[in-house]
Amino acid sequence: SSFVDFSKSILYSLGFSSNFYFHDSGQIYGATDGLLKPFLHTWTLSVEEQYYILFPIVLLITFKYFRKYLIHILILEFVVSLGLAEWTSRNYPSISFYFLHTRMWELLAGSILAYFEIKQGHRSKNKILNLILPAVGLFLIGHSILFFNDKMFHPSFYTLSPIIGVCLIIWFSHKDELITKILSTKLFVGIGLISYSLYLWHYPIFAFARTIEFTQTDLNKKLLLGIIILILSIVSYYFIERPARNKKNKFKVIASLIIIPIFILVVYSFNSIHKEGYKNRLPEILFKILSVEKPWNMLKNLDGKNCYNKIDGCKFNTSSNKKVYLIGDSHMASIMFNLKDRIVKNNLQFITSTNSGCVFYPGFNKIFIKTQKISDECNDNYFQKLKQTLSNEKNSIIIFGGRFPLYLSNYYFDNQEGGVEGGVEGNDWVRKYISLGKYDTIQTSFKNEVLELSKQNKIILIYPIPEVGWNPNNKIYNQYAKERFSKNFNILNVTTNHEVYKNRTKSSFELLDSIQGDNIYRVYPHTLFCDTTIKNRCVTHDDKNIFYADNDHPSIKGSEMINDLIMKEIEKIELKSN
Repeated sequence: SSFVDFSKSILYSLGFSSNFYFHDSGQIYGATDGLLKPFLHTWTLSVEEQYYILFPIVLLITFKYFRKYLIHILILEFVVSLGLAEWTSRNYPSISFYFLHTRMWELLAGSILAYFEIKQGHRSKNKILNLILPAVGLFLIGHSILFFNDKMFHPSFYTLSPIIGVCLIIWFSHKDELITKILSTKLFVGIGLISYSLYLWHYPIFAFARTIEFTQTDLNKKLLLGIIILILSIVSYYFIERPARNKKNKFKVIASLIIIPIFILVVYSFNSIHKEGYKNRLPEILFKILSVEKPWNMLKNLDGKNCYNKIDGCKFNTSSNKKVYLIGDSHMASIMFNLKDRIVKNNLQFITSTNSGCVFYPGFNKIFIKTQKISDECNDNYFQKLKQTLSNEKNSIIIFGGRFPLYLSNYYFDNQEGGVEGGVEGNDWVRKYISLGKYDTIQTSFKNEVLELSKQNKIILIYPIPEVGWNPNNKIYNQYAKERFSKNFNILNVTTNHEVYKNRTKSSFELLDSIQGDNIYRVYPHTLFCDTTIKNRCVTHDDKNIFYADNDHPSIKGSEMINDLIMKEIEKIELKSN
């Protein structure tokens, strides 16, 4: 799918319309997945080319019929486009970011400057302003680099700041002024000359480097990439850009040099799309990776219902009086689709209450560490409503599970073999639970509340699903790529250390083991993955199936395996009750 997307982006780039393609494909510029798209940066070239094609036409019409109003029309277009950018960024941010009508004012700023310079025959001659305003312009540009962020509307009135800064430098630059002298040094002039090539080369090279995990945290490799990009930019400037501008070149020569590579790229791209990214080259396990279903993609579509992050959850097969509740976080949400079908098939009622990062801790609020805000979905209000519902139940089956190691440690997983979930800054996003007074710890809350419910109901406790620390799907693919896509690809098992799992989950096991009673049943997912095919290792896949959708959530296949264990416990409960 990435190969097909890559080929489509080439075709759209050649037609000066990649901005439309990336908008239509829902690509957010700056998002993590966008960093892997080699030609995402061509959206701006498409906007520029659209401007360069349309603007001369508009200018010719204006010149012929409204010549004396030219500057008024340019300023009006500038104001209208800026206004559209401000409004559209607040209501349709993707359209505002990628489309010409909200970017046009940035280019028109230069057109307005050009008008006044041509009209007057010169730029500013005011010595005082020429000394002061270029520095102001540089400050405005520097301010935008340092203080603008992804949460700001862009383009919008905020974007005026760097645009005005550029205009001030252009209009008030003078040979005797410091900023002009600095920007006129050989270093800056040289960078300016190769800047277009630099822009073209940098994004695809960094994208491919990220795809094969070339740099990761290696600073030397990052510096090497920078040097390579610089060298390629200089080479393409001297051997492509400058020769292409040579007026002595014949049109036929230039045309053929353009048309031949375009033809090759078009044929290649259409062939790649037709052959679905050459997927016939992949070994069977790679097909599974390409098609691995992420359970959370279906979280809002369980039989047409949104059954995730909802206080009331969902109910299925309500005609049955025998109820099975599933309570927990996204780990439990990942298994609920397949589990729902099995439970309903056994003529039981299935009721869900799953929330992101949320198990069952009455007397606590979940807060986000960075913002200190209480979660809208996972808080004591939710827990008390759920507790009230469950406390009215008798002879029901209640399944509890979740990512206990994360909540008890407040740290994301480090497999101690290079796989650190979320990278260096991952733990900045950990959530914490704050007590409201009834219980000192979430362990006490969970244990006491579950024991109370077990007096009249059957409880199934799901022990921790082994975490991985890296995405096994990416890991397997990268191994395949590093072996140069050999048809005799031998899959190296992507595994983690069983001892690390034991240490990570020790407190979780202690908590769950401490909940004792005749109505308590237990499911151990780690028995499916750890110490099975490889001694003292936890596996993430076999020769034909991927067990994980990412670095900790089970895939559809992994969910089915866990649900096999759950259904065995439900069968035990049903046999006893009969």
